[in-house]
Amino acid sequence: MPRDIRLAEKIRLLRRFWRQERRAPTYAEMLGLFGYKSKNAVFGLLRRLAETGFVAKDENGRIALLPKLTGSVRILGSIAAGFPTQEEEQEIDAVTLDEYLVKNPDRTYMLTVRGDSMIDAGILPGDIVLVEKGAPPGQRDIVVARVDDEWTLKYYVRDKAGVRLEPANPKYKFIRPLRSLEIGGIVRAVIRKY
Repeated sequence: MPRDIRLAEKIRLLRRFWRQERRAPTYAEMLGLFGYKSKNAVFGLLRRLAETGFVAKDENGRIALLPKLTGSVRILGSIAAGFPTQEEEQEIDAVTLDEYLVKNPDRTYMLTVRGDSMIDAGILPGDIVLVEKGAPPGQRDIVVARVDDEWTLKYYVRDKAGVRLEPANPKYKFIRPLRSLEIGGIVRAVIRKY
């Protein structure tokens, strides 16, 4: 019976290596990365990763990590959102959405938004927010907050009376903590699929 190589775990390790080093690991580095004792084990894993479209070999036999693994998306330029202009497609760069949206992966998590209290801030029901833990909130930052044992997403506002959490929808009132307030993080990005 073939041994389970836990492919998802290996992909996660390769992604972490790529984010830190911005290159594919060498065969020798993969021995340590995956805890293998022989290069044959590395070759077997790479064959499986190639079959599933995560890696390929270049013309010199070196391993290339494919966009399916790195998550890279090409940046082709800019586009006018006002008056139409002539634009030419030219590849400027390639970045991963992780690298573009997430500055501190170890302190970042995602939440799916329920409710419409932040619609005037451009956050709609079903959107995903990327939240960074640890940083103190600034005035008018959008925060995930636990107010009197209930979690909510609101603007953080400090005034003479203390802290209040403001919605971005006029049909809701602001909230002032009565007993406790815990900041779960600051919203750094909003993701919406059309």
